Amino acid sequence: MSAERLSVSFEVNGEPVVAEVSPLQRLSSVLRDRLGLTGTKVGCDAGDCGACSVELDGAVVCACLVPAAGLSGSRVRTVEGLSNGSLSALQESFLRHGAAQCGICTPGVLVSAAALLEKNPAPSEAEVQDALGGVLCRCTGYRKIIDAVMNANRSVASDAAMVEQGRAVGASPIRLDGERKVSGAEVFGADERPADALSVAVVRSPHWHADFEIGDTEAFIAAHPGIVAVFTAADVPGENRFGVIPPFADQPALAGGRARFRGEAVALIAGERAAIEALDMDAFPVSWKALPHALTPDEARRPDFPDLHEGRTGNQLTQGFVESGDPEAALAGAFVSVSGEIETSYVEHAYIEPEAGFAAMEGDTLVIKACTQAPYMDRDDTARVLGLPPEKVRIVPLAAGGGFGSKLDISLQPLVGLVTLKTGRPAAMVYTRGDSMRSTTKRHPAAMRASIGADAAGRVTGMVFEGDFNTGAYASWGPTVANRVPVHASGPYRTPNYRATGRAIHTNGPVSGAFRGFGVPQATIMQETLYDRLAEKLGRDRLAFRIDNALVDGDRTTCGQALSGVGIRDCLEALKPHWARAQAEADSANAGDGRLRRGIGVASCWYGCGNTALPNPSTIRVGVTVSGAVMLHQGAVDIGQGSNTVVTQICADASGLPLSAFQLVGGDTGVTPDAGKTSASRQTYVTGKAAEKAGRALREKILRFANVSDAAVIGLEDGALVIREGAVRRRVELAEIEAGSGGYVFCAEETYDPPTTALDEKGQGVPYAVYGYGAQLVELEVDTTLGTVRLLRIVAAHDVGRAINPLLVEGQIEGGIAQGIGLALMEEYVPGRTENLHDYLIPTIGDVPPIETILVEVPDPEGPFGAKGLGEHVLIPTAPAILNAIRHAVGVEVTKVPATPSRILAAIRAREAGQ
Repeated sequence: MSAERLSVSFEVNGEPVVAEVSPLQRLSSVLRDRLGLTGTKVGCDAGDCGACSVELDGAVVCACLVPAAGLSGSRVRTVEGLSNGSLSALQESFLRHGAAQCGICTPGVLVSAAALLEKNPAPSEAEVQDALGGVLCRCTGYRKIIDAVMNANRSVASDAAMVEQGRAVGASPIRLDGERKVSGAEVFGADERPADALSVAVVRSPHWHADFEIGDTEAFIAAHPGIVAVFTAADVPGENRFGVIPPFADQPALAGGRARFRGEAVALIAGERAAIEALDMDAFPVSWKALPHALTPDEARRPDFPDLHEGRTGNQLTQGFVESGDPEAALAGAFVSVSGEIETSYVEHAYIEPEAGFAAMEGDTLVIKACTQAPYMDRDDTARVLGLPPEKVRIVPLAAGGGFGSKLDISLQPLVGLVTLKTGRPAAMVYTRGDSMRSTTKRHPAAMRASIGADAAGRVTGMVFEGDFNTGAYASWGPTVANRVPVHASGPYRTPNYRATGRAIHTNGPVSGAFRGFGVPQATIMQETLYDRLAEKLGRDRLAFRIDNALVDGDRTTCGQALSGVGIRDCLEALKPHWARAQAEADSANAGDGRLRRGIGVASCWYGCGNTALPNPSTIRVGVTVSGAVMLHQGAVDIGQGSNTVVTQICADASGLPLSAFQLVGGDTGVTPDAGKTSASRQTYVTGKAAEKAGRALREKILRFANVSDAAVIGLEDGALVIREGAVRRRVELAEIEAGSGGYVFCAEETYDPPTTALDEKGQGVPYAVYGYGAQLVELEVDTTLGTVRLLRIVAAHDVGRAINPLLVEGQIEGGIAQGIGLALMEEYVPGRTENLHDYLIPTIGDVPPIETILVEVPDPEGPFGAKGLGEHVLIPTAPAILNAIRHAVGVEVTKVPATPSRILAAIRAREAGQ
């Protein structure tokens, strides 16, 4: 045995193991790479996220921090060891409570919870929070996790997996992909790798803006055994640019000679896995010449700063605009008016799964398996970069460990694809946490100004809004943000005179892209905080003021669109009893002069589902096999929100077939029609509508074949259709019917594209066919000595049209609120400084208070079974409601978000100095 290797004997999940390891190899690597136990996930390799938590000799540890050299004689338990042929009570409880969404953190949470329950079978909420505090979850908001752990050992008779035929919509069956998530069997981007795959490392710019030259790569390869090849922009065979919006596509897969942001990819190093893992990246031959850079829109618009892209004068990417009526006259004639400015920061998506995947050739087709939110967009962009016809690129989405918008843009897909095309070998890549945070998109920082006026009766008469959004070095989703914000900046309120301008400005900062809300959360902070000030000036109750101005059916938006199915007033009305209680409790708590001050805040939201005034189709195919299985070709990528389950529930009820008969064929561009990207709260509404149409079409074909009316009930049993109409029962043997295309006896494929229109020069038109609505109430406490905020309770009322799966709806609301808490109070990505999950703070299990969810169901005429989208909406009201509660508690406004303790204290001291 060489000096670099040693043999260790230990026990894993009750079985003896002997492994040859490197002394400094991590336990996480031994488990995953040597033993194939990929249920242990790796999110940071630094002990910050807890995804790799395992039990080591009875104690929960981060496997990424345990060196292999100390394993001899140890006992290790991973998520795979929690079950013995069947799921444990804890795993079953996670399914029953909907405690797993994307699933990347779930194994670490389960191992930590199992260790707790073995010592304490009936823990309190505080004890659960303490035991699970080391594991970060970006999806769930933790509340369902707490419930699942506290109820794991309670005997509960559950029929959650059983759904009555024809009544799937409105039920909460266990999510169809849930068992894989709680067992550790779910396959994420880093969990699958061909045995002969090359590893790929990326050389990235250390500068904000720089010219560079790459030196002698042949000498570099020769000096590093195991390194196979180096590729630069000169090796890209196709058009070296990509972008999610083709007319604005401007980002190179590998920069050629000039890097425009810190973290931009400039070269690839491909080699054997051990060689890449041991590589000193500083040895790569590249020389840099730093150039002047701009990190803010103000700097980028200086007359002496050059345009980063030809034709984008003043570094303005694009501008969105909506105008109706005469806002200046309305403000001038208003009984009262308010004005303000607010600035928001970069926010990191902080999904627990860094980007990962691999490429390989299957015949003459390049197959890429990776995490993504948009397989067809990935296919088209990757094919363009690599000079291939789209049909010669196949994207197979692996499970996405969170996305929230950033995994809409391609990342490693063209890079591993290039290596495979050039070398003929599979190529795999897993981003480090630092590379993920440096190189992927962020929420747009915004600098916003607005004025709002109202008449003596308390009716809003006019509003003017302007926002500059830092879109970073490349376009990404900047045009979407610039155009979506002006449509939404009024909030869900009647605003007869209005003008809103949104500008996307290039800088040398990180590329800003899609992040749950596309700029609307930022704009809502501006609008809702001004609404509080306006109500105060009018002497009105803040909630009543919003109710009086809320949109109702028949109202027109600032774009001139007539609305129906409007639920915002219902949401606000649902908060009234909670508002009265919270107000009384705050008054009582604030009766003395203590340093702790209680505050309550409220804010609303609306959000248009899908693309803004652009085509947005989804296609669904469903077929019945000879054996009686119902195969749903469902290309909508489930990133944790539950589309796999929700779309299937819709199709099941539309077809009249039992939910239990459905099997998913998902995501793969080679076998599934394009269901569009998972973004903008479009999947339940758009893909769900396509699934409803496809289900109804399939049902119609079966009914016609059987020559029965629509009143008939269709069942499946033992390879046969069983059709009942009244007292008549008919059995149709599927094997006796000739199968058609795809091997299906009956098949239907349908497309749905929401009815929208283009906006004119004043932003008038129909930008979205469906809007979702919501309102949230926040109760909190501010420590006036420390500037800290303690959240006490949040009540969230959201109009979802129809709750297809109420449990999943609640999970989305709780998860979105957690991200809204981060936006409001702690999350501030500082380029070059917060590039890990230690310095960049996201909410932990102790930061999310109890959440009460109120589901409002005002059916939408367009939505499937009346449903509206939800995923984006739930984040939007949280931050402004928190800021309004802080102002109510201590009488100050924080005009730079997040409202950190130092900013709150500075605002308090400034007010005191002014007095």
